[in-house]
Amino acid sequence: METIKEIAGTPAKELPACPVETTLMLISDKWKVLILRDLLPGTKRFGELKKSIGHVSQKVLTSQLRQMEESGLITRTVYPEVPPRVEYALTEVGYSLKPVLDAMWEWGEKYKAQNT
Repeated sequence: METIKEIAGTPAKELPACPVETTLMLISDKWKVLILRDLLPGTKRFGELKKSIGHVSQKVLTSQLRQMEESGLITRTVYPEVPPRVEYALTEVGYSLKPVLDAMWEWGEKYKAQNT
């Protein structure tokens, strides 16, 4: 049986024709963008992500991380220790979104400068 790669729960052969829409499927939630931003410098534990992101609930952060893992944007590594240690890191695909985030940062800076 052939395996179909899924992105955001959608089989690859059923992805939108528009590449922009595909990208939005992956990072449209504000928490996902902030998770990407915070993982760009390197691996983080769950508590570090929760603290750096701010007002996200544990339930929502867990859900977003699971979706991003299923989409191939991040990896989750569980270390068999007591207490268990779980770390999250960007995959190569996740890190390839850096130019998109950089462009969003630059655009946001220009917008803020024009409107203050």
